[in-house]
Amino acid sequence: MTETLPPDSLTDILTSLRERVMGVSESVLSTVDGLLVVADADTVHPESVAALAAATLGIGRRMADTTGVGVLREVVVRCGSGHVVVMAVGDRALLTVKGDDGLDLAAFQRESPVAVEQLNKVLASDATH
Repeated sequence: MTETLPPDSLTDILTSLRERVMGVSESVLSTVDGLLVVADADTVHPESVAALAAATLGIGRRMADTTGVGVLREVVVRCGSGHVVVMAVGDRALLTVKGDDGLDLAAFQRESPVAVEQLNKVLASDATH
C-alpha cells in the first residue's frame, strides 16, 4: 500500500477536496475580511464569493451567539440545485464550497475537517516565513 503525502499547496488542497467528495464543484479560500486567497472555481466569481463568505460567516456567528447554541462550525445554504457551505479556517480564513445537487453531505462532513486542517497548516507556515 502506497501512502500519499498530504497536499502542500492551497490549490492542491482545494482540488483534493473536489476529487474526494462527490458533488463538490468549486471552492474559494478567502480571508475573514473577504479578500480572495485562492480558488478552484470555473463558474463563480471568486472575489464576489470571498466577500459574501465574510458576510455570511459574520451573520452566522452573530446568530450562534444570540441563540446561545455554541461556537459556529459552518453555515450551509441549501438551494434549488445545490449547496453552498462556508467554514472557518482558523481565525484568519474562510473556505467556501459550492456543491451540486448530488453533493454527498456525509462524505463532505467527513472530509472537510481534514481539508480545513491542511489549509490551516499551510496558512500558518506561510505566516511564519
